Amino acid sequence: MNPQRLLDRLPAFLHPPQLLVRLRAFDFLSPLALRLYLAPVFLATGLNKARHFEDTVAWFGNPEWGLGLPAPWLNAAMATTTELVGAVLLVLGLGTRLVSIPLMFVMIVAAVTVHAENGWFVIADPVSCLFNCDGLADAALRLERGRAILQEHGQYAWLTARGSFVILNNGVELVVAYFVMLATLLFQGGGRWVSLDYWIARRAGWLARADERA
Repeated sequence: MNPQRLLDRLPAFLHPPQLLVRLRAFDFLSPLALRLYLAPVFLATGLNKARHFEDTVAWFGNPEWGLGLPAPWLNAAMATTTELVGAVLLVLGLGTRLVSIPLMFVMIVAAVTVHAENGWFVIADPVSCLFNCDGLADAALRLERGRAILQEHGQYAWLTARGSFVILNNGVELVVAYFVMLATLLFQGGGRWVSLDYWIARRAGWLARADERA
C-alpha cells in the first residue's frame, strides 16, 4: 500500500506534523519527571551527610581512607547545603537552571574523587567492563566466594528471592546519569505549568505569547 494513501486515511490529528504539534502541549512532563526523580536522590544524600556531619567532614579530609580534600568542613558544608537546597528547589521548579549548575559540579567531584577509579558499572560485572578493569577478576572472585558463603551458612534461596546476589562496584554509572539529567534541566529549564520558574516568568512578561498559549 502506498504510504501516502495510508497517511491520508488517518484522522487529521494523527498525521505526523499535527501529532508532533499536539505532543508539544505535554512537553512539560519530561522536565517535571526529571525534577521529581532527582529531588529524592539529592534529599537522601544531603540528609545522610547532615545527620553524620562530623563523619562526613572526616571522610572529606582524610587522605588515607577518605577523599583528602582541602578545607574539609567547608567542602562538606557546601556539598550538604547544595544537595538539600537543590532537592527543595527541584521539587518547586524554582531556579531550576541555576541550581542545576552546583549540583552538576557536585556530580563531577563525586565522579572524579570517588567513582571513576571503580570503572563504569555500579554493580560489578565479571563479564564486561568499559574502563578501569583491574578489579574485574577480583569482583568475580568475591562474587563466587560470597555466593558460596551464603549457600553454606545462610538462607540463600530466601536472600535471593527478589534478585541475584551481587557485588557493589560503585562506578560512575549513576553519577553520569544524574549529570546528564541535570544538564537537560540546565538547558531546558523546569518546564511549563508545574514549575514556579514558569509562573514567575509569565507574570514578569518574559514568556513569548506562543509559549503562553501552548
